[in-house]
Amino acid sequence: MRWQRSPSERRDTLMELILQQVVVIVGVLAACFAGPALAFGFLVMRKRRARARRRSPIGIDMLRGPGHTLREKLEEMNADVLTDVFVLMVMPLLLLATFLAQSHQRGQQGMLHLVPIYIVLALGVVFVVVYRLWKKGEQLDKLKAGYDAELAVGQELDQLMRQGAITFHDIPADNFNIDHVVVSSEGVFAVETKGFTKLKQGRGKADATVVFDGKLLKFPTWTTNDPLEQAVRQAAWLAKWLSSSVGTQVHVLPVVALPGWFVERTGRGEVRVYNGKELAGLLKSRRAQPLSPQDVQRVAHQIDQRCRTVAPKYAEEERAS
Repeated sequence: MRWQRSPSERRDTLMELILQQVVVIVGVLAACFAGPALAFGFLVMRKRRARARRRSPIGIDMLRGPGHTLREKLEEMNADVLTDVFVLMVMPLLLLATFLAQSHQRGQQGMLHLVPIYIVLALGVVFVVVYRLWKKGEQLDKLKAGYDAELAVGQELDQLMRQGAITFHDIPADNFNIDHVVVSSEGVFAVETKGFTKLKQGRGKADATVVFDGKLLKFPTWTTNDPLEQAVRQAAWLAKWLSSSVGTQVHVLPVVALPGWFVERTGRGEVRVYNGKELAGLLKSRRAQPLSPQDVQRVAHQIDQRCRTVAPKYAEEERAS
């Protein structure tokens, strides 16, 4: 007579198989995470000990620097890329561990029909993560080009302080930010920076020239007016906010900065368009509204208060710990 296992015995055997597979998977996870977890624990302990004995010498929030928002986005994007790379490394190992655990219990013959499924799962994970990394790589390229442009324009505008101007960067507004604002006795200027990259077509200066006819920006292979309209909207918002804040009518001149490009002007419009080096003559722009020394101080004070949002890193970590 053929011996058959009772339902309780089959249930116990199944639970034992599941437990063994779980142990293997947990072992793989522990091997992957043990080192990073231990290092992170030591870093947290070191920081807490350091914060217990010392405090930050900076007691106020600081002004935002050029490209502050883009820098934060770059940091977030880099963290996302590292996460995806980690997933790309760990997930195939988990699938392999699961497959080996099942093979140990069922035998190789019993797992042959599951091999295609595991291969499809592994390839699917790799494809999805690699696709995400590809898209994030494209976004990183745009963010890096924009950040470089912000720094270049910020450094040029900071030189205007020698002429008595006051410069601010990355001014937070209503769900957007204004890249740069210059306040001087010659007027208030809202500068929108665009870090457009150039094609390599071997045509020299022709590949790096944009034509501004007063209404459109005509690049070598495409045309747009989006930066011009954006600059007008931001200048209008800034003028309205400043007028309300200081109690007198303030006019803001919209400016578009295209660092690294040669700007050929064939017409005039509401917006002033400069490349990076030309910003040295920004204060001589036509249609700017002069300000009295008192209005310069009032306007600068209001913008200063709005831009002073950056907590010192040491103090920020001290509060977090």
